[in-house]
Amino acid sequence: MPSGDLHITAVSPAELRLLHNLSRQTFAEAFGTMNTEANIRHYLKHNLSATRLKEELLHPHSAFFFGRHEGKPVSYLKINTGPAQTEMQDGSAMEIERIYVRRDKQGMSIGQRLLDHALELALRNNMDRVWLGVWEENHRAISFYRRNGFEPFGRHDFMLGRDRQTDILMHRPARLG
Repeated sequence: MPSGDLHITAVSPAELRLLHNLSRQTFAEAFGTMNTEANIRHYLKHNLSATRLKEELLHPHSAFFFGRHEGKPVSYLKINTGPAQTEMQDGSAMEIERIYVRRDKQGMSIGQRLLDHALELALRNNMDRVWLGVWEENHRAISFYRRNGFEPFGRHDFMLGRDRQTDILMHRPARLG
């Protein structure tokens, strides 16, 4: 896909159903083969329910963006600042909580475009640094973030259903160099 074929747009409350469907699809695609079906179902029910996504979408310190190809959402990004951050950071940090791309659209630099968009937002909002958490078993994502200047700075536990997993916390300056 040529880079001009992807359009990044803010998700509106009227698009909640699209966000709900895409978030559930991409999470299951990303982690379904590495986790039990019961744990995936639990996570989808409790963490990616329409009610929970609506609360997140309406939070004044969070923002969602679709990556659209041919007008249809194929990926999404969620960022948090201030009190919306999952691990409270100082006010000059922005969290990238989610970058997900449909499996059939992976390998087309869509994740890179979403990350670049998040970094641009951080600079526009005078953030000093950007951080995220990534599952320690997601080696592809860890390599992707390292290539983009992120370095580990900590760890935290993440519950996927009944399974306690570990996320590596990574950060980088909003502006490199």
